Amino acid sequence: MATKQMTDPNTNIPDYEYIDVNSKAFHIGSFRNEWLDRLKPCDFSYQQEDEETLYANLAKEMCVSAETMAELKSVCSLDSLRCHPEDQPPDTDVVPPDPTLKTLVQRKKRQDYKASLKFNKNRHDLYADELERLTVGRISEEVADMVPEGEVIVTVNVYYPAIFKKFNYVRPHMTLLMTGSHSLADLRDAICCVSDLQVCGEFSNTPDMAPDFISKDHYKSAFFFFEGVFYNDMRFPECQDISMTTIEWAKSHNFPDYTQAKMEETQLVDLKVKVGFPYLYCHQGDCEHLVIITDVRLVHKNDCLDKKLYPLLTHKHRFLTQKCAVCHVFIGRWLTTNDQFAPSVPCLFCDKCFRMLHYDAEGNKLGDFLAYPYVDQGAFN
Repeated sequence: MATKQMTDPNTNIPDYEYIDVNSKAFHIGSFRNEWLDRLKPCDFSYQQEDEETLYANLAKEMCVSAETMAELKSVCSLDSLRCHPEDQPPDTDVVPPDPTLKTLVQRKKRQDYKASLKFNKNRHDLYADELERLTVGRISEEVADMVPEGEVIVTVNVYYPAIFKKFNYVRPHMTLLMTGSHSLADLRDAICCVSDLQVCGEFSNTPDMAPDFISKDHYKSAFFFFEGVFYNDMRFPECQDISMTTIEWAKSHNFPDYTQAKMEETQLVDLKVKVGFPYLYCHQGDCEHLVIITDVRLVHKNDCLDKKLYPLLTHKHRFLTQKCAVCHVFIGRWLTTNDQFAPSVPCLFCDKCFRMLHYDAEGNKLGDFLAYPYVDQGAFN
């Protein structure tokens, strides 16, 4: 691929490293400051101008007279788009027959196309479609919880771990909006992965015994890797520096030296990144996710301005759930091996079928099998 030459010597302004693939590395905080130095405060302010000032400024920018602007205001008003009698309340879901407006013609075609489809969206897809729309323009009731003007918004795509099927490599598991003041620890806590919910141990003899912990409670170590720096999670006494193995291996193979930092002490504005470039999130020892920053921009008044709602989930990929091998109705909760009652080995059972087949009325174990709690991949649907 051809590499575009940088025309601006300021490395804080992103430029393509590879056209339409990824940018060169830049510092997020410095990039924000470059924008704030160039923009007027009114350009990124949440305050809306009153109508007279808005049209006066618009007329000035367009170099037209006040009379011309008044005429444009009348021609472009919503009343000029009316397609129904004035005494009839409009129904925005109904397109009038034989519309003349091009927008309505296109909308009519779209409605006819949707009506011709043989399937409807399920509840998971409908929920995903609503994720972003529900938070657009949402404002906090408390001033202290408002996202400050001039804050930077970072869009992060988190992909499925590499142990999953190949086709999932190109499908982001989730998309998050983060503010620049968030730490990498906040990003880590917002990432949902089924491996964090796995329960360690075999429970065929004591299926009613609640496990003492899930994997995330026991194996708390994790790291992000951005531009030659390992950001380790060291918030808890149990955390270990799991990046040292990679760093020592790199030294022994004459790779460039890598550095380390704590993710809980590193904000997103402190990062040096490439937009569109794949980075690494590793947890549970060997569960590795690609993390791609797809957008870095300033917050505007149409964004969700409630700081408490961030990190903000805007997309989550739906995963098919694995049903019980007996009833084919409920989601699998137990995985058995060496099981004489199972149609296959290993085999998934819902809780009800598992207990009916493997225990008597008094709860005594039948047969010699091993049972492990199973967390379905669709647990986060």
